[in-house]
Amino acid sequence: MTIIQCISPVDGSVYAERPAMPYEEASAAVGRARKAQKAWAKRPLEERVQLVLKGVARLNEMVDEVVPELAWMMGRPVRYGGEFKGFNERSNYVASIAADALAPLRIEDSASFERRIEREPHGVVFVIAPWNYPYMTAINTVAPALMAGNVVILKHAAQTLLVGERMVRAFVEAGVPEDVFQNVFLDHETTAKLIGEGLFNFINFTGSVEGGRAIERAAAGTFTGIGLELGGKDPGYVMEDADLDAAVDTLMDGATYNSGQCCCGIERIYVNEKLYDAFVEKSVAWVSNYRLGNPLDTETTLGPMANKRFAKAVREQISDAVSKGAKALVDPKLFPADDGGAYLAPQVLVDVDHSMPFMREETFGPAVGIMKVKDDAEAIQLMNDSRYGLTASLWTKDAERAGRIGAEIETGTVFMNRCDYLDPALVWTGVKETGRGGSLSVLGFHNLTRPKSYHLKKATS
Repeated sequence: MTIIQCISPVDGSVYAERPAMPYEEASAAVGRARKAQKAWAKRPLEERVQLVLKGVARLNEMVDEVVPELAWMMGRPVRYGGEFKGFNERSNYVASIAADALAPLRIEDSASFERRIEREPHGVVFVIAPWNYPYMTAINTVAPALMAGNVVILKHAAQTLLVGERMVRAFVEAGVPEDVFQNVFLDHETTAKLIGEGLFNFINFTGSVEGGRAIERAAAGTFTGIGLELGGKDPGYVMEDADLDAAVDTLMDGATYNSGQCCCGIERIYVNEKLYDAFVEKSVAWVSNYRLGNPLDTETTLGPMANKRFAKAVREQISDAVSKGAKALVDPKLFPADDGGAYLAPQVLVDVDHSMPFMREETFGPAVGIMKVKDDAEAIQLMNDSRYGLTASLWTKDAERAGRIGAEIETGTVFMNRCDYLDPALVWTGVKETGRGGSLSVLGFHNLTRPKSYHLKKATS
């Protein structure tokens, strides 16, 4: 029997473990879900919406359990209160648009014909959620999928092993039928077999590029719909007319919050030569104010990375960049808690360039590179010099200029004077190796349903 373990970054202990489901048990769970789907979809939409919202409310009541668990499992400091703000915002927004998003598109209703396009649920939706924001990333799909009449099978990463249990428990206690929303513990082999057998109607995966490729390989030939959010190397561009202090405050937070383990975190910044020196100086001072330590301590502002191997990869990227001429500006002596393991001090690098993997490959840690640019054209070229494209953050007082630049950036979302935020009214999507498909917004509902046309010729006397 395979045992799935969560190794806590807090102290390296085994925080939780669960046996992986054998294929027969997992297949039976999917079968129960499929059997329950038709009855769930026949319930009135508003009833489904309210049950989901009750599940969200029930999870909020579990805050004293959920927040310290997150700290133990993936290292986010308890002072930040978990993920409830975004979790609630996204759930409430999709609930508010569900009726309009799923309403039939009426083409004709005359004496001769009724023609319309309706949205039908796919059926069984498989959500494979990551560890970095395990509640918020899961709810992006779970909430609209259930509201639309799908049933959901949820699988979380080993690093946040207990999150799926907590979510399902909350929703079932709130009245969602047990077979409609199920949590599973699966190893990679069983996951691939279930997908390869075509047991799911839609799969949503958030994780690494290689993980996305594995999902696509497993699903090859099944014609299963897939939504993927994969890697990122999100840029910021600070123009000469930017609000310097606001840019520093927001971009440094976007680069280091959650120990830099954010899908849309800022990993590289291009600054106009007129502001470059001041931006760098202020950024180093900003980052140096973090308190690295045990995430269960309410004074801690920066916790460990989720796993020591993740921190090792960040250290290797930094070391490689420094060996090629980059300069690390944050004094490591300010962070005595950096133990060479999961606890990693934040860092700002300058004299970097795109020959370094640090500026090209995903870092996913509390480290950022800053480059000087002379104009918009150079910044656009550098921002697009990436195999990823999730978000880009533009800093200027000129919205028209931001719009022109945004149109030339290969990305899923263009921000102006903000970053590292997911607006539930806008579709969350990426380009290139960041993935395909999209969640949230009206389009998120459309991705979780399929169109069905009705062409009804009325009887004539």
